[in-house]
Amino acid sequence: MGVFFLCVGLLVVGFFTYGVFVEKVFGPDPNRPTPCMVKEDGVDYISMPTWKVFFIQLLDIAGLGPIFGPILAALYGPVALVWIVLGAIFAGAVHDYFSGMLSVRAGGESIPEVVGDFMGMTARQAMRVFSVVLLVLVGVVFILGPAKLLSKLLGMNVQLLVAMIFAYYFLATILPIDKIIGRLYPIFGVLLLFMTFGIMGGLIYHGYDILPNLDIFTNTHPGSKPLWPLLFITLSCGAISGFHSTQSPLMARCIRNEKWGRHVFYGAMLVEGLIALIWATAGLSFYHGPEALNAAITAGTPAGVVNEVATTLLGKVGGLLAILGVVILPISSGDTAFRSTRLIIAETFKLDQAKIAKRLLIALPLFGIAFLITQVDFKVIWRYFGWSNQMLSMLVLWSSAIYLAQKDKFHWICSIPATFMTAVTASFILQAKIGFGLPATISNLLGVIIALAAFGFFMAYARPKDMASKKEAVEGA
Repeated sequence: MGVFFLCVGLLVVGFFTYGVFVEKVFGPDPNRPTPCMVKEDGVDYISMPTWKVFFIQLLDIAGLGPIFGPILAALYGPVALVWIVLGAIFAGAVHDYFSGMLSVRAGGESIPEVVGDFMGMTARQAMRVFSVVLLVLVGVVFILGPAKLLSKLLGMNVQLLVAMIFAYYFLATILPIDKIIGRLYPIFGVLLLFMTFGIMGGLIYHGYDILPNLDIFTNTHPGSKPLWPLLFITLSCGAISGFHSTQSPLMARCIRNEKWGRHVFYGAMLVEGLIALIWATAGLSFYHGPEALNAAITAGTPAGVVNEVATTLLGKVGGLLAILGVVILPISSGDTAFRSTRLIIAETFKLDQAKIAKRLLIALPLFGIAFLITQVDFKVIWRYFGWSNQMLSMLVLWSSAIYLAQKDKFHWICSIPATFMTAVTASFILQAKIGFGLPATISNLLGVIIALAAFGFFMAYARPKDMASKKEAVEGA
């Protein structure tokens, strides 16, 4: 049990130490007007209290990932806890802070526009397509996922629940952000906190041996799947997830002062890390070994594990509330996934969103496409999500590193995790069956070489703007 609380303590200390350091490197200006102050439109740019902005940010980024991912990652053993703590503090929270604060500085622009500002028009166009496809897939899965969970819980028809969730998503996408999302998310937040602390409290109350296996150097996966790079693809939300960068601009449009950026963006990621930590601990402690956990996952998917753990530890009523907390996570990410998609498309085609007609012009065909996707078995396509999600996080980290380098600031806080994630994503796609299918030894070596090459290219060409211009002037003379 001591190891679990040590991990929790490290997340807390990380907020007050490394989080403060990251904040100082970026340099927030409390006197600088934020987007909601200068672009208020009553729809997307709305000033909201910091506590509410924090809760919305947390629920935006925390879909099923920080629950299902850690459960699957627990199969690898306690090394999953190490990645959650280190990944959240040094990679995920940094990624979320910069994606949020760079959007604040860019007037609330979506992440494709932010990336394009530092990596050029080609990157901007690629990110526009990449982000829209990713967000639509997320939105669709976060319709089907909670509908199936609710169907098991309430005995209602899945298609009826899909229709109800679709209707909610549509309203949350087109209405002003403070009308539905701003009012419901505080309630959702209470259920989320109950679920999070209730599961851990249940493990302790019922006398479970917390983290019985502490051998972090042994890969315990029953299927003998390699830890590198699969753990870092499987356990994204809770450590680092590119999806978060598509959500942070939503709150960049609502935050009242840059000084609260660390609390909203960096802090929300660490709280998501805590959620992931609890579910990874539950996976390692509730079942007697990885084989039993794997059998439970195989029999009922991670959703079945959630149901079994929640009802056993908290009883029928407590389990019901905990499962509702789990259902809320994908719903509160699905609605903002579609909302983010609307805004990215609006920015791409320069469509003002203040008027409802312009919002409907995007939302109606968007949801029509989403409905068609729900009718198709896209399991093969979805297998690319884990990789594409981490590819997005890598691109955002490189963009942030370029920003810091151009400002002649300490870029290492972004360039090091960017290099690491480059190695992860390159190694995975080179050896995965959905990729190039190369042997692990070759793909891992090539992944490291690609990452080092990317870092070398960055070091060679990412120079402070003023220094670069002076050098070019001297060379031109």
